[in-house]
Amino acid sequence: MEIMVENIKCGGCTSTISKKLTEVFGVGSVEVNAELGSVTIDVDSSKRQEMVETLLSLGYPEIDSVHGFDSTKAKAKSFVSCAYGKMVKK
Repeated sequence: MEIMVENIKCGGCTSTISKKLTEVFGVGSVEVNAELGSVTIDVDSSKRQEMVETLLSLGYPEIDSVHGFDSTKAKAKSFVSCAYGKMVKK
């Protein structure tokens, strides 16, 4: 399943997303493409909403799903997630 998300900027972001989705869904592989803003994971389509909510909790909302203040909050969360991902990656 692929979901297009906002706010993916770098390897720190991809690291955080991969780690969290692997933990939540118990999969061996998560593909995150920072350039395209895509997250791909091999899970049943019935898990789509849970995946969208998990990504949003990290600050990476599905494209066009949040606006205004909620968009600003997501950007702030993604900044923290990105920084954390950079620290853990090292």
